[in-house]
Amino acid sequence: MILGGLLSLAAIGLRPMQDKQVALDTQKKILGAVMSLQPTDDVPAIYNERIKSLVVDINGEEIKEVEGKPVIAENVNIGQQFKLAPEQRLYPVYKFMSKENPDQVESYILPVYGNGLWDRIWGYVALKEDLETLQGAVFDHAAETPGLGARITDIEVQQRFQDKKIYDDVGELVGISMMKGETGDPSIYGDNEVDGLSGATMTAKGVNQMIYNYLTYYQAYLKKVSGGKEVEKPNLGQNTDV
Repeated sequence: MILGGLLSLAAIGLRPMQDKQVALDTQKKILGAVMSLQPTDDVPAIYNERIKSLVVDINGEEIKEVEGKPVIAENVNIGQQFKLAPEQRLYPVYKFMSKENPDQVESYILPVYGNGLWDRIWGYVALKEDLETLQGAVFDHAAETPGLGARITDIEVQQRFQDKKIYDDVGELVGISMMKGETGDPSIYGDNEVDGLSGATMTAKGVNQMIYNYLTYYQAYLKKVSGGKEVEKPNLGQNTDV
């Protein structure tokens, strides 16, 4: 009983420090989709200076309150939201602002979440101001195979997504596809394709579906901020993320 009480007290005492570390790690991942951070960088200061956040619904409408309580993007748990139907979820948006002009958006950073081979995978994709081209991407996982699917966390793999397009030549949303196999030759892939992961086809497919699904869920918002016409509710028929 004494040991149990001491452990409980330790857990309670360490909770603020743990929460702070989780928040810092999240900020690093969000910023990592658009910039290279150095070990000496003051991440919270950069985040507070360059990031403006909001939360939207599936129709692209900003959500400021739920049941009378304010909604803060940084407090939205994407993993918990993933358990809900897509039309019931909250969708955080992180706007990366210009350092020279704090009112100008340089990139839109969107969280993504899905299924890998063994467990959940997640990350952030950043769209440039044109809302068609990827600025960058970061990924993480719960239990993908070391040296195979777990390579989605490698910087070299994530850099493959830079400057890729999410729409095809006729303007249809197609996302970004990691191809089957791994050639090491980026020149042979199209604007919507990146080199695959050798021995990790299922993880690559999970990444592909995750990106496509969440770009679909955010499409109404992206159309709205790009000045597009009123759009219909996104087609959820292709959703395979639950």
